[in-house]
Amino acid sequence: MKKTLLILLSFAAIATSYATKRDLELKEVINGTYSARGFSGIHPMNDGEHFAKMSSDRKMVLSYSFKSGEVTDTIFNINTARGCNFKRIDGFKFSPDEARMLIQTRTNYIYRRSFTAEYHIFSRKNNKLQPLSENGPQQEPIFSPDGTMIAFARENNLYLVKLLFNSSESQITTDGKFGEIINGIPDWVYEEEFATSRSFDFSADSKMLAYIRYDESKVMNYDMPMYIPTDASNHEYDDYKKPYSYKYPVAGAQNSTVTVHTFDIKSRVTRKLALPIDSTDYIPRIEFTQDPDFLAVMTLNRHQNQLDIFQANPLSGICKRILREESPEYINEPTYQQLAFYKNHFIMPSERDGYNHLYLYTIGGNLVKQLTKGEYDVSDLLGWDEAKNILYYSSNEGNPTQSATYKIDAKNKKVRITQKEGTNSTTFSKGMKYFVNTYQNLTTPPIVTLNDNNGKKLATILDNKELVENLENINMGQKEIFTFTTSDGVKLYGWMIKPANFDKNKKYPVIMHQYSGPYSQKVKDSWAIGQYGGGLFESYMASNGFIMVSVDGRGTAGRGTKFGKCTYMSLGTYESKDQVEAAKYLGTLPYVDKGNIAIWGWSFGGYNTLMSMSEGTPVFKAGVAIAAPTDWRFYDTVYTERYMRTPKENKDGYDKGSAIVNVDKLHGKLLLIHGTADDNVHFRNMTRYIYALTQAGKQFQTAIYPDSNHSIYYGSNTRRQMFEMITNFFFENLKN
Repeated sequence: MKKTLLILLSFAAIATSYATKRDLELKEVINGTYSARGFSGIHPMNDGEHFAKMSSDRKMVLSYSFKSGEVTDTIFNINTARGCNFKRIDGFKFSPDEARMLIQTRTNYIYRRSFTAEYHIFSRKNNKLQPLSENGPQQEPIFSPDGTMIAFARENNLYLVKLLFNSSESQITTDGKFGEIINGIPDWVYEEEFATSRSFDFSADSKMLAYIRYDESKVMNYDMPMYIPTDASNHEYDDYKKPYSYKYPVAGAQNSTVTVHTFDIKSRVTRKLALPIDSTDYIPRIEFTQDPDFLAVMTLNRHQNQLDIFQANPLSGICKRILREESPEYINEPTYQQLAFYKNHFIMPSERDGYNHLYLYTIGGNLVKQLTKGEYDVSDLLGWDEAKNILYYSSNEGNPTQSATYKIDAKNKKVRITQKEGTNSTTFSKGMKYFVNTYQNLTTPPIVTLNDNNGKKLATILDNKELVENLENINMGQKEIFTFTTSDGVKLYGWMIKPANFDKNKKYPVIMHQYSGPYSQKVKDSWAIGQYGGGLFESYMASNGFIMVSVDGRGTAGRGTKFGKCTYMSLGTYESKDQVEAAKYLGTLPYVDKGNIAIWGWSFGGYNTLMSMSEGTPVFKAGVAIAAPTDWRFYDTVYTERYMRTPKENKDGYDKGSAIVNVDKLHGKLLLIHGTADDNVHFRNMTRYIYALTQAGKQFQTAIYPDSNHSIYYGSNTRRQMFEMITNFFFENLKN
């Protein structure tokens, strides 16, 4: 009787606690009312003791102490800078000696990473601003190493400003033309899939400028009709808006022809490098090393399973291959994205032993040693002290859902310098004496600390205490990470959010959210889980009687190459099977209503929603697919061929991985959502799928957002309306 009484009292306490709190409102989730604060945009300064950061009101650039976190100086202030004619700043860059800054204003985005802006040169000594150029907005300006020049791009050409000659501006290239020739700025597919927005660099002695030239004149055009007038309140009949046309190479089609050129600043002579590569090869990166006669050029073959590093002489144009990295499937992006050059060495990530690890080479390309080793993946190279031979990096050693920061000394002694279990993100000072660390876990919003390089905490500069206190009044869902084993014997990780008043004796409908794309990862011991971070959207849905779940299936990150690359040549097969397996597993839990399980996702997650609902096992009662690729023949060359090769080489893989081809097997209620101005996953993916659904006699619902891109934000109320529609769809189609 005593035991029964204690249980009843416990349930009464839970019920009382639940009753004194309130549920989240959807508008609070969408508007970011309970979003966690972060501490991004850190610029480590030359002295190794300070970092610079924009103020929250974007009117100042402040200097902070790495040791105490206190503000030590106001580097730039809109209110006091002479010659200032703008009201906020969007970014800044220091000159190498930090005597000058480039202040970024009036930014206009082009695609995901590219943008134009108006930059101003700020002299810290004179507290004075002057325009970088008065001839139009600029792209990607950089200082020369000696700080006397600034190179930038504008309208597909490169320009040079010489600060010692009254900031005189000269044009370096003249053949740039929209849709034909681009100098120094990547074309659409390079920007999107090689994660880059600048393709030019100064030599270490400031005498040369190297750049990639993209000839996209033979790349196929894609036209996007535009519908909304610039002034959306104008209801009068206006002229038809012209479509936006740009170059987009689909799988198997022709890419831009890329070449590397150098410009001799003194003689104004331009030379073309004699790179011994095929015309179909890619050049994802170029970078000058500390040797002015060594321009590093990274190239990939069309299949992206062979990476070459060339030592190019900018004067002679002669190129010598110093390293070749090969893979049976494909070279993953970190191999060239995190490649780091030092005075006498370089460090390159590689998956050659089955996990992503770091390897040390001489500057000439000879392997010195493997720096990290084990059944875990290194996620970030954070720095290497070449003089002391101390390496700093992040990895998921011990738990694929977590990350920590480590250092390895010259004697191969490894020390973990972030101690808390969860997710850690680290930025080091110059000289690596200190680091800023952002820690979070499933139930802890980001906490930002300053630490020495042994991991000792020196100060806490952000703790999100106010958010934690505010959420104490909210019925947040119960979060947990779980694992299960599929019928194929594969262990998978997932997170689950249950209602705050969860009753184990009740059966709940389940909504599964996933992305599932190659080397992505949604299941982490992190506050940032879910559609809006903090599991906020999921907690809102949980308060309405749902259990919210996410599972990372095969093909995702953090589990080595055998797990990550098993989807090669067959996208959509393992990914969809594992979501079906997850739904079947959830259906065995006593508190899950196995007849009311739904799935949804965005982009690749939208694609895998369609593939999972068409896998052949009718476990999903409903699904929502947003901005989904429906056939990989419609998607771009670089991404698609990395994982599938070309349609001509892999017809069977493209057919098996096509939601359109598999439409006859679709089961469950379906809502399709797409933006008409999606430059990434074109609107035709949705229209072609709708046609296939219609011919197959399948019923469905759609939502189309005029002039919205892949993120579907265009319009002040778009996101809120869309999520109201998504939630209503689940409310209507799952028993509650």
